[in-house]
Amino acid sequence: MSTATTTAPAPSPAPETVVRSWKTPILLGVLAILGLVFFAFLSPDTEVTFRLTDPEAAITLPNLVFSARAFGWAGAIALVLLAAWSFVLVRSGRRLPLWLPIIFGVVFVSGFLAWSVGSTGNPNVALYGLLAGSVTLAVPLVFGSLSGVLCERSGVVNIAIEGQLLFGAFAAAVAGSLSGNAFIGLLAAAIAGVLVSLVLAVFSIKYIVNQVIVGVVLNVLVSGLTGFLFSTVLSKNAAELNTAPRLPNIRIPFLADIPIIGPILFDQSLIGYLMYFAVAAVYFGLFRTRWGLRTRAVGEHPKAADTLGVNVNRTRFTNVLLAGAVAGIGGSFFTLVSVSSFGQDMTGGQGYIALAALILGRWNPLGAAAAALLFGFATNLQYVLGLLGTPVPSQFLSMLPYVVTIFAVAGVVGRSRGPAASGVPYIKG
Repeated sequence: MSTATTTAPAPSPAPETVVRSWKTPILLGVLAILGLVFFAFLSPDTEVTFRLTDPEAAITLPNLVFSARAFGWAGAIALVLLAAWSFVLVRSGRRLPLWLPIIFGVVFVSGFLAWSVGSTGNPNVALYGLLAGSVTLAVPLVFGSLSGVLCERSGVVNIAIEGQLLFGAFAAAVAGSLSGNAFIGLLAAAIAGVLVSLVLAVFSIKYIVNQVIVGVVLNVLVSGLTGFLFSTVLSKNAAELNTAPRLPNIRIPFLADIPIIGPILFDQSLIGYLMYFAVAAVYFGLFRTRWGLRTRAVGEHPKAADTLGVNVNRTRFTNVLLAGAVAGIGGSFFTLVSVSSFGQDMTGGQGYIALAALILGRWNPLGAAAAALLFGFATNLQYVLGLLGTPVPSQFLSMLPYVVTIFAVAGVVGRSRGPAASGVPYIKG
C-alpha cells in the first residue's frame, strides 16, 4: 500500500509596490515651461558674445558668438524633452538617473545666461571671469560643507557652520592685524572654529542637549559676540585691530595658462589651494582609511561600532573639533582674501547655504563640493548680471543664490538619506 504525499504549492511572492515620486518631474516641468516662455518666446533678437580667454593670456581661444534667440529655442526644446522624459520614467516606475536633473540644470542655467545677457545693452561677457569668480566665492561654502560632512558622518548635526565661519573670519582679522602676518590669522581662524566646535561637542555629546538647538544658539551667540566686539572695540581702533594683510594669489606657471580652466584652478590664494587639498583629504579619509570606516560606522550604527570596540563619543568629539578647524579656515577667506577687514555678520548666511550643499551632495565630500560650486556660481552670476544691466529686477538677483538652494534641495536630485544615527545621541550601556 502506497501513501501519496501532497506538496503544498509555494506561496507566490507579494507584488512589488512601486513608489512613484512626482516631485522632481513636476519641478522640471514648471522650469521647462518658464524656459519655453522666456528663453524662446521672449528671447531677444541679438547676438551674444562669450569671451573664453583673456585677450592678454599666453594661449587664447576665439570668442563664442551665437544668436540668443536660436540658442534660447534650442535650450527650451531640450528642457521640455528632458522634463517629458522624467514624467515617462516615473510613470513606468523607473528611477530617475542622476544625469537627467544635472543636464537639465546645465541647460536651464545656460539658457538663462544667454537670455539675460542678450537682453542687456552690451551682450558681451567674460565667461572665464564668471567661472573663476564662482570658484573663488565657493571657497567658504566648500569648507563649510566639508565641516558638515565630518560632523554628520559621525552622527552629529552641525547647524553651527555659520557661527564657525563667522568666528573664523573675526579671529583671522584680529590676529592678522595684530601680528601683521596673514598666516597667523589663518591659524587663529582654525583655532576659533575649534572653540565653537568645542562648545557644540560638549553640550551635544557629553550633556546630550538637542544638537539642532545647540547649533542655532551658537550661531546667535557668535553673531552677537562678534557684533558687540566689532562695534565697541574694532571700530574704535580699526588701524591696529581690523586691517589684516591679505593673502595674495599664487599663480602656477604654465598650468595657469591653460585656456578656461587654468585661471580658475591654478591662480588661487593659499586658501583656495587648501580647499582642493581638504576635499581630497576628507574624501580619501572617509572612504579609504580605518578612521573613515569607524566614522561612518559611528554615524550609521553606533551600538554595533561600540560592540566592535570603537569609542563612539570620543570619535564624534574628535570629528566635531576637526570640522571646526576646517570651517574656521573657510571663514578666514572673508577677511584674508575677499576683504582685509571684518564686518558685522559678514558671512551673510553662507553657513546655511553650506548646510544645503551638504544635503544636496548627499553627505559625500565630492558631492558637497560640487553643490557648493553651484551656489558659488549663482552668487557670482547675480553680481555679473547686475553690472551688465540685465532687465531682471535687482531684488530677484539678490535672491538668486537662495532660490537655487531651495530648488536644488527641494527635489532636483530626488530624495536623499543622511547617516542613520545623525542627530541621535549615544548613551553607552
